[in-house]
Amino acid sequence: MTAMLEKPTADIEADVADVLPAPIRQAITKVVGGKPVTMTPEMADAFGAELDALRERVVADLGERDATYIRRVIKAQRALEVGGRAMLFAGVLPPAWIAGTAMLAVSKILDNMEIGHNIMHGQYDWMGDPALAGRNFEWDSACPSDQWRHSHNYMHHTYTNIVDMDRDIGYGILRMSEDQRWTPYYYGNPVYAFLLMVLFQYGVALHELETERIRSGEISIADKRETLIGIWRKVRRQTLKDYVAFPLLAGPFAPWVFTGNLTANLIRNIWSYAIIFCGHFPDGTQEFTKEETANETRGMWYFRQILGSANLTGGKLFHVMSGNLSFQIEHHLFPDIPAFRHAEISQEVQEICERYGIPYNKGPLPQQFATVVRKICKLALPWN
Repeated sequence: MTAMLEKPTADIEADVADVLPAPIRQAITKVVGGKPVTMTPEMADAFGAELDALRERVVADLGERDATYIRRVIKAQRALEVGGRAMLFAGVLPPAWIAGTAMLAVSKILDNMEIGHNIMHGQYDWMGDPALAGRNFEWDSACPSDQWRHSHNYMHHTYTNIVDMDRDIGYGILRMSEDQRWTPYYYGNPVYAFLLMVLFQYGVALHELETERIRSGEISIADKRETLIGIWRKVRRQTLKDYVAFPLLAGPFAPWVFTGNLTANLIRNIWSYAIIFCGHFPDGTQEFTKEETANETRGMWYFRQILGSANLTGGKLFHVMSGNLSFQIEHHLFPDIPAFRHAEISQEVQEICERYGIPYNKGPLPQQFATVVRKICKLALPWN
């Protein structure tokens, strides 16, 4: 019996591969802006090779410039947080409250977007610095970092815009695609979207809870006990820090510190929501079916990432404040490359897309956000 198990696994897999037919590779056509965009298997191979070569060139160039950049951003973020919290202790004076709140809000935005989000993608793992290791980093957000790494790094970036697989399509509470079956629940789409915006860190925290599966009866709340415990611990920690500990330290100035922290978190939530939704849901972004992505090659995966993403135009400070997620297309193509490099390669990515007839979606924040709001309202109705 033992002898029957001695054939190496690789040989068994090779034997099976010889018997089974090769997967059928099919062209994919999507309609973008009223025009068909087609990617054939042969085009996809060449397209993927060009983008792979671009990635390899950037990775080979990583070094001190990248390390210096992220350390400077972290230093600036910490200075803004310390300065902002100190100013709020004098928040009884309106100029001090405004300045302290603004500084704290900026520090939270930098922590979440340019630092936390990017470090947890493993963008700086090559440095070997434990403080910048993606698997260990914890951020200033209600969402536990380990849960975020699963729901975002794995589920979203692997299955970007595949309906019923990418849970970032609507975050489990919104209808953001016509391919999502309409129910009367979605009449509340605009209300849910507004609440998600102002409470965004908590919406992200609840993402791993899979509330849509609980609502449908597919799973029960008891099935998510460990997830709930993790969320509760992180939310409790964040709440005690911003709304109990620092106000108590301020003594008689506690109300000004409390409201400053509350406002800074609100600003961070709204900004993060706007940047993320404008990178995924403006006019022109596409969703895909499971059937369309079966047997997907690397080139087809790149094709899906580009059509499922959109960029935001703006200046250097805007890009830093967005965590360089204003280059959402490049981020989805190369999520583990330091995000500040995405601006440098965006023109080349756009030129590659033009050669293959692939639309490169970009526009200013107000324009992209307006189309997102329009989509949210439109998809609240049953005939859309």
